[in-house]
Amino acid sequence: MRHGKKHNHLGRTKSHRVAMLGNMASSLILHKRIQTTLAKAKALRVYVEPMITKSKNDTTHSRRTVFSYLQNKEAVTILFREIAEKVATRPGGYTRIIKLENRLGDNAEMAIIELVDYNTVYGVADTAAPVKKATRRRGGGSKAATTDAAPAATAEVTPADDAVVAEPEATAAPAVEEAPAKNEDNAEKGE
Repeated sequence: MRHGKKHNHLGRTKSHRVAMLGNMASSLILHKRIQTTLAKAKALRVYVEPMITKSKNDTTHSRRTVFSYLQNKEAVTILFREIAEKVATRPGGYTRIIKLENRLGDNAEMAIIELVDYNTVYGVADTAAPVKKATRRRGGGSKAATTDAAPAATAEVTPADDAVVAEPEATAAPAVEEAPAKNEDNAEKGE
């Protein structure tokens, strides 16, 4: 019976599976995005996210532990220098799996697994709003309601005043001034 055994064997022996996941994790860290099958991507997510969490604590012990999984010095260096800085405030969920079309040869489900903080398409809105809110149990609702009401009132008044003031200036002054100047020039040319 397989009670509680949740990991996918991926049709490989343990040594082959561990070597493959280590290589894929190194490639993910170096290239920030890799394309693979959906099953391997899900297995890789479970394998690499604890290492990224461990990289937040930059000690010799954590570096050696991660190196024992990756067996790649360049990947360990990039993980602890670059990636750990970007994910320092993120509490988890460092990777994203995006499903692709099935592979033509064997109809396998394909996917892209990528590091969330390195995607420029999805990361634009996320990087603009990493503002932490202070959570309180009471007293926060009345302050927010009064501050939201004041800008709304000024926003309603301002466009109406601008529309009334802008219309007479635009229609009356330029049309009267430009028309005689052109007529005088034409009259001088004709004489």
